[in-house]
Amino acid sequence: MEQDKDVEVKHKEKKSDSSKVGVAIIKYVTYLIIFFGILWFLINYVFPMF
Repeated sequence: MEQDKDVEVKHKEKKSDSSKVGVAIIKYVTYLIIFFGILWFLINYVFPMF
């Protein structure tokens, strides 16, 4: 005798959103490049004027 059973299967996936990490890294690296670019400009062009 066969019994028909409704079986609900749940698949859980870990939410490791690596794209958010990548965006944050790119953002902060860009901030550092801009900061060092401004610092380089000041050292090479502005400070020698004094």
